[in-house]
Amino acid sequence: MVDSEAGRGTGPASPGDRGRVPLLAALGRREFLRRIGGGFGGVALAELLAREGLIAGTDPARVRPRAEWNGGLHHPAKVRRIIQLFMNGGTSQCDTFDYKPELIRRHGQKFDPGSHVEAATSVPGNLLKSPWSWRQHGECGRWVSSAFPHIAAVVDDLAFLMSMASKTNVHGLASYMQNTGFLNPGFPCLGSWISYGLGSLNENLPTFVVLPDPRGLPYNNTGNFSSAFLPVTHQGTIIKATAPVPIADLFPPESARYITRESEADGQALLHQLNREHLEQWPGDSRLEARLDSYEMAARMQLSAPEVLDLAGESAATRALYGLDDPVTEGFGRNCLTARRLIERGVRFVQVWSGAAGATGNWDNHGDVDKELGSIARTMDKPAAGLVRDLKARGLFDDTLLIWTSEFGRMPFSQGSKGRDHNGGTFVTWLAGAGIRPGVAHGESDEWSWRARQPIYCYDLHATILHLLGIDHRRLTFRHNGVNRRLTDVHGRIIPEILS
Repeated sequence: MVDSEAGRGTGPASPGDRGRVPLLAALGRREFLRRIGGGFGGVALAELLAREGLIAGTDPARVRPRAEWNGGLHHPAKVRRIIQLFMNGGTSQCDTFDYKPELIRRHGQKFDPGSHVEAATSVPGNLLKSPWSWRQHGECGRWVSSAFPHIAAVVDDLAFLMSMASKTNVHGLASYMQNTGFLNPGFPCLGSWISYGLGSLNENLPTFVVLPDPRGLPYNNTGNFSSAFLPVTHQGTIIKATAPVPIADLFPPESARYITRESEADGQALLHQLNREHLEQWPGDSRLEARLDSYEMAARMQLSAPEVLDLAGESAATRALYGLDDPVTEGFGRNCLTARRLIERGVRFVQVWSGAAGATGNWDNHGDVDKELGSIARTMDKPAAGLVRDLKARGLFDDTLLIWTSEFGRMPFSQGSKGRDHNGGTFVTWLAGAGIRPGVAHGESDEWSWRARQPIYCYDLHATILHLLGIDHRRLTFRHNGVNRRLTDVHGRIIPEILS
């Protein structure tokens, strides 16, 4: 088992430490917190002292390590941090990146591939060509539909996986699979495994941050970014960058005038007592340790988060690049720009979501793929392309990986007259940045964009991502219920065709 938290014990401080700070040695860690005044300020100070081994009952090894990125865990790493753009709802590959002349030629005909055809929520209709025009772009000649004019302009920086596939046509299960490697809930997501394996790059910010769509959380809500049976401290931290209060409960509300320094001190003292009692009763429960970690992180984020989320210092050109000057693109653009600022400051994994749960306002285009996909595409296209350009211009592609994906694709035949049903048989993912060969495409679907030929599953994508981070996906494990669990389960093949 590769354990990023190995050594996080709470053994006694060395005799030399106790000699230098007898007052601290006489106090427990949280008792010291209470004595110096309580509140988040005390939490932050106590944590800083603990990191230096200056508080009895603490060990600097308790802190999650900062893995040297280029050494990796098992082999040299090419990637230090990751931004993942997740299109919630199932993006239609045959209306965006998977150009099929046969689908255009046979428009309106009955779909007869020579085998049984069924759809997840509808009766299969006739073949439906894309309502968008297609054109080749860049030196690589990548076909892109007119739904994505801005991404089309940066295709020479991207590597496409043209034969991604899922084992299900159901949103929730497919989202779990693409995020955790399993169809069912209860397994850690990619960001949590990365946090567990590599630890933090910045003590003042979370290791794994989630930026949801301004309209709400995706299918499965927070289940897509859960740490499951990994220590709770590795779960995603949700930041609503476009909301008036981006991080819930980081500061007390202005109306809560009854919260004073004294009341915080009393509350911390009571909490200290309850935590001690809980720890004595349940010594193996990681939730208490995670709760203490969250208090300490919140204390540090009171100082660091406001600066990260304040975009006022960004130039007008940068804000325009991400579409912050347009109400249509402002929400996703703000999240993309915030993601760039987070990884610049040491957040290791940032997940940016496009589309909330529900029947509309996402990539789930059952009724009218022209209208519905066109609407959501306009919110994402310019900011995503702007992120590619910005990361490249700032030299961040030297150690940053950018991923664009969805949980599945759409059918080549119609649902009703203008919509498309779910299709786990094929969809498209693209990557860019460190370790990626730009301008290439790997894999293909059949002539209708119905089924992938030689499918690429989430296991292969995850194995490749971990490989770029310097991790052997077969060796990153966690013992759970008698099984050495891993992100890729018993599967996974690195995809060398897209690697530089």
